[in-house]
Amino acid sequence: MVNTDLTTNPRYTRCLVAGGAFLLFAVVIGASVGPAGPDWWRVPLELVSRLPLIEFETGVSDADWAIVWKVRMPRVVLGGLVGGMLSIAGAAYQGVFRNPLVDPYLLGSAAGAGLGATIALTVGRGVTSTWPIDPVPTIAFVFAVGTVMVTYTVGAAFGGSRTGVTLVLAGVAVVSFTTAMQTFILQRNVEVIREVFRWILGSLSRSSWSDVRLVLPYVAISTIVLMLHRRHLDVFRVGDEEAGTLGVSVARTRLVIVVAATLGTAAVVAVSGLIGFVGLVVPHIVRLVAGAGHRRLLPLSLLGGAAFLILADVPGRMIARPAETPIGVVTAFVGAPFFLYLLRTRRISG
Repeated sequence: MVNTDLTTNPRYTRCLVAGGAFLLFAVVIGASVGPAGPDWWRVPLELVSRLPLIEFETGVSDADWAIVWKVRMPRVVLGGLVGGMLSIAGAAYQGVFRNPLVDPYLLGSAAGAGLGATIALTVGRGVTSTWPIDPVPTIAFVFAVGTVMVTYTVGAAFGGSRTGVTLVLAGVAVVSFTTAMQTFILQRNVEVIREVFRWILGSLSRSSWSDVRLVLPYVAISTIVLMLHRRHLDVFRVGDEEAGTLGVSVARTRLVIVVAATLGTAAVVAVSGLIGFVGLVVPHIVRLVAGAGHRRLLPLSLLGGAAFLILADVPGRMIARPAETPIGVVTAFVGAPFFLYLLRTRRISG
């Protein structure tokens, strides 16, 4: 038998170390680059100088450090949470549905979040500034979760709890209906189209530490649950019937994985908008490097997705200064060609 103990696999260890180093590099770059603040090369020095037992002069003033800590770092941390969650959720969806071309928006979380944000921006136009909380992320989160629940309920009613194909078809139908509702609302409220379009393209420009604290519990819970089900995702690769004969409760396990991935995806989408291709591209890159086993795929996708989105956010700050290019545009420029490459080479197994 093949040894599946990843703790003794030197290739996995090297990939894990490389993934951690890549993420650290991305964090430093993300914190160093911006249209305002200290020189980029001073920020890494300042970060090192603030480590315990290390102190030296870097020439970074308190005002410059405030820009780094209160403006750039929340954006970097939130980008890491969003990218990591989308990536690990994408890998989980691809595993549970045995389809490497699906992403975390498959069952309607993105469409539901878009509808929720559209309703919030339309109904609350001009009056939400006095509210104690921003209603857009809250309503987007509720609609994202609700849409996936409707999809799963509809799919289960036609046997989707036993086969993932029915759930996918139910997702297509629910997404189409939700998108039609969003279009109907926008057609009658053209004054909010620009704002809704900006939200749909995704952005981290308004990130704050409160956003980080808001999504962190959801990301943590979702990640832990998905990590605990890595072995089950590997079993799913042999098919539902075979997984059942191996002692896996297919319907229950699929529901748990879908709920966990959806909860995390809905939370990060609610604060960042709809950022595409992360959950599709990163898991495939990890497969090409480290193999298709989910016990190594999920942790590496988490690290790779976090680093990828942090770095993808950097060009958006600099290309059209002082305006910003939406991060969804940047990820699409990278993701779309890679997606076509996958279709062309057919290296999409796993």
